[in-house]
Amino acid sequence: MRIMGLDFGSKTVGVAVSDSLLVTAQGLEIIRREKEEKLRRTLARIEELIVEYEVEEIVLGLPKNMNATEGERVELTAQFREKLERRTGLPVIMWDERLTTVAADKAMIEAGIRREKRKDYVDKIAAALILQGYLDSRGQKAKEEEDAREAEEADL
Repeated sequence: MRIMGLDFGSKTVGVAVSDSLLVTAQGLEIIRREKEEKLRRTLARIEELIVEYEVEEIVLGLPKNMNATEGERVELTAQFREKLERRTGLPVIMWDERLTTVAADKAMIEAGIRREKRKDYVDKIAAALILQGYLDSRGQKAKEEEDAREAEEADL
């Protein structure tokens, strides 16, 4: 089982997948969109990647504003989520993506990637950061549940 992470934008969709142990996220590719309202090719490519990587769940970045309000991009992303769920039959989890593009840009600066090249990678890296945040959260939740079980057993 693997999980796919998506950074949905008006011109591109960054794609990442987890490893089979659900520990790390790797950026895969950027799907370029010709027109914002056209999604057929984008969804078809996502489906191909789902099959290739044996994906069973999708994490989609939720583009809230910095003050946690929801703007137009949130509505467009919610519509994309519905299309993804209908077309793939997979669960799609919305995950707060605030600051992922900033973090991706910072990582590229630190890696010495030139400014003109950064746009070629930013969405893929942002998708990996969205997915990694989700994976880390899942791992933390599982650890807390295990600790609670062990504490319960120790009380018996």
